[in-house]
Amino acid sequence: MSQNARDQILGNIRRGLGRGELSQQAQTQLRERIGQHPRHTIPARGQLDAEGQVALFRSMAEEAAAELIDIDSLEKLPIAVADFLQQNQLKQLLRGSDAALEALDWGPLEGIKVESRPVQAGDPISLTLSFAGIAETGTLMLHSGPNSPTTMNFLTDIHLVALRQSQIVGFYEQAWQQLRETVGENWPRTVNMITGPSRSADIEQRLQMGAHGPKRLVIFMIND
Repeated sequence: MSQNARDQILGNIRRGLGRGELSQQAQTQLRERIGQHPRHTIPARGQLDAEGQVALFRSMAEEAAAELIDIDSLEKLPIAVADFLQQNQLKQLLRGSDAALEALDWGPLEGIKVESRPVQAGDPISLTLSFAGIAETGTLMLHSGPNSPTTMNFLTDIHLVALRQSQIVGFYEQAWQQLRETVGENWPRTVNMITGPSRSADIEQRLQMGAHGPKRLVIFMIND
């Protein structure tokens, strides 16, 4: 958005509110307030030790209908994914091209069509990495990037996500703090919070899985 367009939008809002621009002092106070990122009330269930956070994440994720598969290390991910594809009779996989995924040995997926590209209609399954797991609600935090477009999180029927136990935090504020520290000024275009597979009960109060996204969310929990 250009500066002129931004100024025009904000000017329209100010006129609608019947006031002018904020004073320089008020603007300074506002910038300071935004830059502080203060934490508000933190739920007690989010204030656990590392072991408790992992256990709570598992419980909350499964309650939200996510499927959890434990693996010993990231290096074992291709084998686990190959087993999942075989069990579900799938012959295609769309995966992110993150450096951590590219470095793995994908030999176990011989005979599987593995691609790293934008999602197309009909793609059945995708694999991405998670930035963090949030224990208080069993939620995944993922952010977009050149090697992991947001469409991979929502446009396939099955979404596979790799998550290290060490990436699990107790509450949302911790996840946002870690993201700020990691990306600095280079914020991603999109940050997604995903809790379980897509569902809706808007139509006649009947639960419909996959209404607005994947029907299945499978989390590979890496025990590190």
